[in-house]
Amino acid sequence: MSGQIRCRCQSCTIRGMMWPAILITLGLLFLLHQVQGGRFDFGNTWPVLLMVIGLLLLASSLAPRDGHIDPPPPVAPQAPPPAVPPANLPPQAPYRGQGQ
Repeated sequence: MSGQIRCRCQSCTIRGMMWPAILITLGLLFLLHQVQGGRFDFGNTWPVLLMVIGLLLLASSLAPRDGHIDPPPPVAPQAPPPAVPPANLPPQAPYRGQGQ
């Protein structure tokens, strides 16, 4: 994975800031809840988290994609070759003790 080329266009850069922004927003909301003595309860302020996510998605969609690099297509795993049954064994009945 370290050998992959990463896209550095503005749209992908903004989209890459999604998780850090979510963690910072969560931290600030919990800090406000603790500092203000419950005045900013997390049950009332969680929509701020949705607004941050929406703003980042909007900014990412409006940002230019000049120089965007598409990821390489996924490589399908190689299937092992089919096993060849040994030729010297006599045929066997499908169930033991049946047809003997």
